[in-house]
Amino acid sequence: MFLSVFDMFKVGIGPSSSHTMGPMVAAARFLDRLRAEPFQYAGLRGSLHGSLAFTGVGHASDRATILGLAGFRPETYDAEAAEEVLAQIRETHRVTPPDLPELKFHPKEDLIFDFGPNLPGHANGMILMATDAQGDVILQETYYSIGGGFVMTEGELAAGRDTDEGDPVPYPFKSAVEMLDMSERSGKSIAAMKRANEVSRGGPENLRSGVARIWQVMDDCIERGLTTDGTLPGGLGVKRRAKGIRDALIAERGTNLSAPHKINDWMSAYAMAVNEENAAGGQVVTAPTNGAAGVVPAVIKYWLEHVPGAHEGQIEEFLLTAAAIGGLVKFNASISGAEAGCQAEVGSASAMGAAGLCAVLGGTPAQIENAAEIALEHHLGMTCDPVRGLVQVPCIERNGLGAIKAVSAASLALRGDGTHLVPLDACIETMRQTGADMSEKYKETSLGGLAVNIPNC
Repeated sequence: MFLSVFDMFKVGIGPSSSHTMGPMVAAARFLDRLRAEPFQYAGLRGSLHGSLAFTGVGHASDRATILGLAGFRPETYDAEAAEEVLAQIRETHRVTPPDLPELKFHPKEDLIFDFGPNLPGHANGMILMATDAQGDVILQETYYSIGGGFVMTEGELAAGRDTDEGDPVPYPFKSAVEMLDMSERSGKSIAAMKRANEVSRGGPENLRSGVARIWQVMDDCIERGLTTDGTLPGGLGVKRRAKGIRDALIAERGTNLSAPHKINDWMSAYAMAVNEENAAGGQVVTAPTNGAAGVVPAVIKYWLEHVPGAHEGQIEEFLLTAAAIGGLVKFNASISGAEAGCQAEVGSASAMGAAGLCAVLGGTPAQIENAAEIALEHHLGMTCDPVRGLVQVPCIERNGLGAIKAVSAASLALRGDGTHLVPLDACIETMRQTGADMSEKYKETSLGGLAVNIPNC
């Protein structure tokens, strides 16, 4: 099993990797299918199902699908160009994707929110269709957005979880037990094994430049969030708070108001800055999802800004270690809130942040595994019940608390020798089972929890 660091950390757009990036990716893949099978296409249609229907408006799933059918992709998204294209589509009821003829598409008629039962493969399902001049469907594909911007067709999902068909990597591991055993036998750290796997696929320069870009986008996102105020879109009237918290913390430096525990406020400010940018539809990095995008960057920023001896040269080690843990969670359980609740998103992110921090602070592979387990264990059972389907309440603050838990988990692990009662593999399996048992209304549908107990209009 091989999941690249660039699978776990993808540059994209807010507010949701599953509900915004995923539909856009699916639409782009459908266009590729049309280009490969050049029938006489005349129009496009689509339907959003399950969680994509229930919370699709709040997550801009319809907007993302429309832009995807017009040729936009998350990694090269241009916000200004997108607004112009959307206005044209609304006026002309046509899309003009690159290398395809002009196609009929009426946004209000040809993209349907289907509130019936979920499609069988996953809670985030969508169907895209191409029609001929008479309006008959001549090509159809079902896609599932399975978390973190990952998209699979119905056939790919049915074929099994491990769809990696590339060349073998030097250190393949599908579980934490295998990872630790391989590390002990090879004498390599988790990051070193992950680095060797990445280099075997993409080369050292691709890894170096790619990781540098990931951190640059993360850091830029933090800085934008820390310097921007105002009210977030969506109708809840949620005010941006990261800038105000940062400004207050700076003003309190050197005064008797600056208590040691305020380091938690710094971590929360960093994380909230990212998730406020995400809620506003800005550029973020999935880590491993958009809804949990603030945790890992906040832990890195905390480490760089507040821990003596930290330096950017170790960011690659941090992200490689975090990606290794995230890959285990995704392969053996889920990183999708619609599939397993927020334990799969913020919980996974906290485990990744804890592992990365433990690594750069000198932790052994056993301590790193312990740190990830502590962080994930104490998110077990966490529901995903966003108010009005927006990635705002409780998501933004939750990222701050996830970052704090990650740092605490790494610190606790470093106080021990790596031996502990609950293995990471058992914790991941528990998370999977808990997600399967969790009521559907608590899995990103806005049908339970805070979403129905907080007035939102």
